[in-house]
Amino acid sequence: MNYSLRQLRVFVTVAQVRSFSRAGEMIGLSQSAVSHSVKELERQTGVRLLDRTTREVLLTEAGQQLAARLERLLEELQNTLREAGRVGTQLTGTVRVAASQTISAHLIPQCIALSNRRYPAIDFVLHDRPQQWVLESIRQGEVDFGIVIDPGAATDLQCETVLSEPFLLLCREDHPLAQCEQVSWQALRDERLVLQDYASGSRPLIDTALAHFSINANIVQEIGHPATLFPMVEAGIGISILPALALPLPQGHRLRVRRLTPVVERQLMLARRKNRSLSTAAQALWEVVRQQAAELSAGRARDPLYQI
Repeated sequence: MNYSLRQLRVFVTVAQVRSFSRAGEMIGLSQSAVSHSVKELERQTGVRLLDRTTREVLLTEAGQQLAARLERLLEELQNTLREAGRVGTQLTGTVRVAASQTISAHLIPQCIALSNRRYPAIDFVLHDRPQQWVLESIRQGEVDFGIVIDPGAATDLQCETVLSEPFLLLCREDHPLAQCEQVSWQALRDERLVLQDYASGSRPLIDTALAHFSINANIVQEIGHPATLFPMVEAGIGISILPALALPLPQGHRLRVRRLTPVVERQLMLARRKNRSLSTAAQALWEVVRQQAAELSAGRARDPLYQI
């Protein structure tokens, strides 16, 4: 049987007012449309629900039982739909966001602070993990969304670029390259390099850039945490290539940062599962991350280090 919700509402209204014409006025249908709807419902149920006379409409016993139950069910359905609407628009609850370590350390704290001020009823829960874990947690639905370095051809994800930033050279203040205002990629040939390992989403991009400029990299150390780059370089183990988001340099350092030319950038992206809607709360935090990334980009526009 294929009952429509409109058929049931029409029948209940007729049962309440005992008139086809008055029921039609209340629900915006013609008298003939109301009569046809009830007749169709009777045909599908196989029982007579109403006795019609020229003066009144009377419920049969089956009609009385059906009308009484439908009134409760339709009221419960209306309350359920109303509650679903409230939940769908509420800026409350827990939103889980995943990001790699550099992004977590240098972008997400500002996002959490702004979220706490703007949406105090939303719990912003950060999962600080390597890039591949972040991508997998998005795919498995363990987090609402993530902030990642461009994952390339990921057809199961919906990605939006929120920040483009250059790779920079990190060296000691007494290194010959520290005396240059900008450094070409070719100048890295034969240099000892300390780089992040492949848990970082930046490493494949750096490898691609080195190969593009025909540099046979002399990689002496591969480390997991981006903060370890600074003491490694300061100790004279080698020089490094790092994303701009890894700045600022630690206090009391003997380090220098220089532009690499030609400029090679990485794209930071908001990412979520494709064809899956975000909750209202998650969408609000998505916008918070987008806003903070835009403000960071605008602030860099005034810094000579980022002038191309």
